[in-house]
Amino acid sequence: MNYFENIKDFSPEAYLGEINPLKVNNHLHTPFSFSAFSSVEEALDQAVEENVQVVGVNDFYTFEAYEQWSEGAFKRGLFPLFNVEFIGINQEDKKKGFLINDPSNPGRIYISGKSIAYPSILSAKDQKILDDIMALNNKRSEEMTSKLNDWFKEVGFGYELDFNDIKSNLTNGHVRERHLALAVRLLAEKHYHYTERLLGFYLILFGNKCFESNLHSSTGMENEIRSALLKAGKPAYVEESQEAFADSSVIKEIILKAGGVPTYPFLADAVKGYTVFERELHKVVVDLRRRNIYSVELIPTRNSIQVLKEYATYLRKNGFVVSFGTEHNSPGQQPIEVKAKGGVQLTDELKQINYEGACILAAHQYLFAKEGRGILDESGAFIQERRQEFFQLGNALIKHVTCKKEFHGVD
Repeated sequence: MNYFENIKDFSPEAYLGEINPLKVNNHLHTPFSFSAFSSVEEALDQAVEENVQVVGVNDFYTFEAYEQWSEGAFKRGLFPLFNVEFIGINQEDKKKGFLINDPSNPGRIYISGKSIAYPSILSAKDQKILDDIMALNNKRSEEMTSKLNDWFKEVGFGYELDFNDIKSNLTNGHVRERHLALAVRLLAEKHYHYTERLLGFYLILFGNKCFESNLHSSTGMENEIRSALLKAGKPAYVEESQEAFADSSVIKEIILKAGGVPTYPFLADAVKGYTVFERELHKVVVDLRRRNIYSVELIPTRNSIQVLKEYATYLRKNGFVVSFGTEHNSPGQQPIEVKAKGGVQLTDELKQINYEGACILAAHQYLFAKEGRGILDESGAFIQERRQEFFQLGNALIKHVTCKKEFHGVD
């Protein structure tokens, strides 16, 4: 069902004067990729608890969570946005050794697609590209599971992992590196109940190397497992297939065909010294426009408030659609309400920028579903002269959903 069928008696004029910003989180992963949440329902319940009223799902390579996200959001009086995330490659940048928004791999680029059409309008041919990438990622994870079992034997650990069990019990079908780390931790804790034995096991497993995390911190130990066993040069590492990274131009084309808005995720000061691509903002603006990208996002939990303000305000002033999120694609609890590094509250200006971006993207979803054309022109460029119109339309849509009493409360 098209999620706009949930919006009854919508009138844009009804909310023209009400532009006070609501809380927005436009980048949340679910268990359909890897997530801090055990379910879509848990994510949406937490959003309600924290009064975050606009929520965007943003899984890797898949639209599978959209149905649950749509139904669950409307049931709770939340406004849903439908996004997706890809990891691509730009061969020209790779040859130059140019770091974009992956701090370790030249030429590799993360790209989000915001406001994807739901139900999906992607062709079978383009969907197969995504399915093939997921199959390659699963194949790599299966090979890493085998290497983990080989390492277990080498260090004298008498148990092993079963890839199919991991896939069935810990995932929604897409097995990522973090799932393997989770599986190792659960296996260790299943067989070693006493602290001394568990500590001894990890020391041997990590090659008699000390580690910093609290032994009973699930988040910390899963990160330790990844670092000690799954990264390049470690016992269970398997190099990623180049075929698992589509060219960035192909990814942008898929996003456009899926009805979405190509969006560049910034690292900013999440990386010491910044990446070459992001170091000088005036050059970034020129380069993003050259790449035909007019929407950007930041993950404020990894940015200082000063840098977040600098980047968000500069990009907004230069015509980009700007939105924020938290990802929640690593283990451990954290707030859904978006804050800067260290839990620093967003300024009123940043809240307004984030809300405006969400409104414009909400307008895109609505217009694309209704007219087959949203906030982008035929070339994929943002129609800048209609920015205020898009903002007002999206604001009305969001207020229509979040203010209607009949949506509130879960059955």
